[in-house]
Amino acid sequence: MTPHVTIIGAGLGGLTLARVLHLHGISATVHEAESSPTARTQGGMLDIHDYNGQLAVRAADLMDEFRALVLPGRQAMRVLDKDGTVLVDQPDDGTGGRPEVQRGDLRRMLLDSLPDGTVVWDHKVSGVRSLGAGRHEVTFADGTAVVTELLVGADGAWSRVRLLLSAATPEYVGQAFVETYLFDGDTRHPVAAKTVGGGNMFAFGSGGQWIGAHRESGSTLHAYVTLIRSQEWFADVDFGDAEAAVARIAQEFEGWAPELTCLITESDIPPILRPHFTLPHEHRWDRVPGVTLVGDAAHLTAPNGEGANLAMLDGAELGEALAAHPDDVEAALAAYERAMFPRSAAAAVEGGALDDPTAADVVHFFARDRQADVS
Repeated sequence: MTPHVTIIGAGLGGLTLARVLHLHGISATVHEAESSPTARTQGGMLDIHDYNGQLAVRAADLMDEFRALVLPGRQAMRVLDKDGTVLVDQPDDGTGGRPEVQRGDLRRMLLDSLPDGTVVWDHKVSGVRSLGAGRHEVTFADGTAVVTELLVGADGAWSRVRLLLSAATPEYVGQAFVETYLFDGDTRHPVAAKTVGGGNMFAFGSGGQWIGAHRESGSTLHAYVTLIRSQEWFADVDFGDAEAAVARIAQEFEGWAPELTCLITESDIPPILRPHFTLPHEHRWDRVPGVTLVGDAAHLTAPNGEGANLAMLDGAELGEALAAHPDDVEAALAAYERAMFPRSAAAAVEGGALDDPTAADVVHFFARDRQADVS
């Protein structure tokens, strides 16, 4: 019989795992550092792919609930040059395999699908240690601890559980997003709203600089301003002074069309720095009894559109493997890792092909990708 599963982290991967385990009658507890489901915003839009993320949703038996969250029209895609020339303008015709949902809504869907008490909030991990024979102790910042025979790290980029399996640590990739939000875009930011269009917009210059934006629920515009700079360069930008930070980031896009740079200069929030880190593309570990990882804890990469999808698929496949091997946890973990390692490595390599894109690269990439969606 599968032992009680201790999951660290209530992100999409950990919650998908908990849901699939619940469907198979396997008990689990999710320990989350955040104080509540609403302690912080959960990020922007996610495109959930029919070849990985949606497979996880199906395994969780939540497709009807998922479809209710999809924002119609958001698969529309535009590619522009830095002078504002539109190179690609594809409407959302309903044939694509990557419907868009809000991350927060997707997380809430998973939380609502779990029995009360499955997630223990305000439980920040302070340490983990092996007790031998596949048993591990997890201690929390409040002084409490749990001992478990089956531990899953779904605790993200800076995973504490990963220390039990691997000495690998995330490394800065030399690139960062600066995020901005423009609220009520159609009314208050009409130029930016027209430029972004109904879904996704990407504008590319040279030297790895680009601006991406999503139209989120309502007419919120969420922009990702991307720069290839050192951590020291970003440290010199005073993000505590919103006006100064906006001016400094906008300066790096001098000569770009104003309908693009307004996504920086008209931000309704202070700009948010999101540096990108990665684990080695071939990151893996030897089988350690009683513990494994899902999502970014296992295979962190710079953003490439696959992270949330892979995390959910990891959680679903791990849950199904445990259900398929109720009397042999190690066989289940080994089967899960055999599939997860090459899948995540391939996604990291493919995503890295556009680390420093030009507009022409992206036109080609999305033309190929759209062909795959409708074939």
